[in-house]
Amino acid sequence: MAALIAVLVIVAVLLLIGAAMSAKIIKQYEDGVLFRLGRVVGERNPGLRWVIPFVDVMRRVSLRIVTMPIQSQGIITRDNVSVDVSAVAYFKVIDAVRSVIAIENVHAAINQIAQTTLRKVVGQHTLDETLSETDKINLDIRKILDVTTVAWGVEVTLVELKDIQLPDSMKRAMARQAEAEREKRAKIINAEGEALAAAALGDASDTMMAHPLALQLRNLQSLVEIGVDKNTTVVFPAPLMTTIAELGSFLARESAAAPPPAAPLASHGDTGEAPVPSPAGGPADATERPPVTEPPANSPLPA
Repeated sequence: MAALIAVLVIVAVLLLIGAAMSAKIIKQYEDGVLFRLGRVVGERNPGLRWVIPFVDVMRRVSLRIVTMPIQSQGIITRDNVSVDVSAVAYFKVIDAVRSVIAIENVHAAINQIAQTTLRKVVGQHTLDETLSETDKINLDIRKILDVTTVAWGVEVTLVELKDIQLPDSMKRAMARQAEAEREKRAKIINAEGEALAAAALGDASDTMMAHPLALQLRNLQSLVEIGVDKNTTVVFPAPLMTTIAELGSFLARESAAAPPPAAPLASHGDTGEAPVPSPAGGPADATERPPVTEPPANSPLPA
């Protein structure tokens, strides 16, 4: 009797061990690939699944999206500029059976193929294209990876360039280029502003010529603006053209009001006629004086 009980206990223990080894739990985000005697039997959906111990082997495959960083790669662009580019790839398993039997390690394989594809695609673009057309580069890398990984039962959902490291000399050159571009835009904007201001000033001058009082009102407005600062001395320029016109009118009036100049007297030598004696018996010309006789040089001076 005791031997029978011991046998039953042993059988029960063996059954429990066999049941524990036969029961397999597959999570919701996983898929099971069942091998029986080394051959693929099929897939097993999530839940509690039973297998034959020592005969069946269950391989669990995660169906979640995997984030895989692509380490920095030293790449020479098409215009012979050395850059270091790193990226990140997102992929997921869409066929559990092929991901198990088609390739040994799907994660390592995708990592290596992503590095080589990144180097190949970036090397076909110039530096400016690499910096400005990242979306196009990401799409090209994804297409190449999809063609390769579809046979592995894997789908690459997204590839993004994460970081682009440039040499210091190239950074300085790009900074100078950007500064020159900003100066160019500033000069163009300044020139456009000057052109618009010149056109506005031309319209304003036409309006002031049509309405002379507008210029006087503008002058008064300028005086009001200057007077806000409480200056003791204000130098205000008068309108130049008006001042010149008034000065010309003044000179014309003065020239018209001045008497005509007297005619000069003709000299005797010029006419060749004798002087006409005056009625009083004096000299012929009131301006002429009698000659003055000088004493001899040796005559004694009067006491």
